[in-house]
Amino acid sequence: MTGVAGAMPARTGHDYGTIVIVGGGCYGSQYVRQLGRASLAGVVTWKRMLVVDHDPDCRVARSADLDPKWFESAAPELRCDHWTSFFADYLSRWATATDSNPSDAIVPSPLMPHLMYQWLRDRAVERWPGRSISTAPLDSPLPTPWQRASPDGTHYASFAEWTCPVNCIEPDRCPHTRGARTWTMPRAIEDYAHSRRAAGQDLTGPFVFHCTHRAYGVGMLDTSAVIAADAAVRERGDRGAADVLVGTVSHCHGALNLLSIR
Repeated sequence: MTGVAGAMPARTGHDYGTIVIVGGGCYGSQYVRQLGRASLAGVVTWKRMLVVDHDPDCRVARSADLDPKWFESAAPELRCDHWTSFFADYLSRWATATDSNPSDAIVPSPLMPHLMYQWLRDRAVERWPGRSISTAPLDSPLPTPWQRASPDGTHYASFAEWTCPVNCIEPDRCPHTRGARTWTMPRAIEDYAHSRRAAGQDLTGPFVFHCTHRAYGVGMLDTSAVIAADAAVRERGDRGAADVLVGTVSHCHGALNLLSIR
């Protein structure tokens, strides 16, 4: 089974239901301000914006970022919660919530753990309490020039061997090389999965949540893609043991995990 969740072209209408911003610190505050400018310019609209941070005194809370005058759409709401517990509730309810919308999106933080994978893993643990659910290491390297495995089992990969501009939107022409950006992480992960299956590994996926530039320097991934991946993991796991490849990526960088269901 394959399926690059969220690898479809980025939304062009830029009319969103709920936008969830991960973190209310320096990155989250920047994203809130940029989306506010985009809304005042008529580029982006939304029905609800949630900024999730465990610190009630985070930068977003201490600044004027929540002032309705900076937004044509609804002003942001600060949700004081840990990211994992927030998504455990928000994503688990999303499929049946009356305020869910196919246009809902998540703005990830560059410094966050692999939250979407963690939710899928925790859902598997909850779904199959009598089975062994674990994070397995990748058994071969990815086709990228830079990669590292972290102690928690997350495999980080990048096509950049240099320090990227902090607000790079990954345009067709790379700001660092000045040449065409000939790479994209979703395709590389698909190629990796095909190669592993050709080598005999019974690999499910990849389920790739692709964060793409939407407006004014802010990237998002589609909430519906995460929900669809959870449904696919359930269908595959109900049939027996599985190794499921999951990634949250941009064109240039990514975090991957291998979910082992036994």
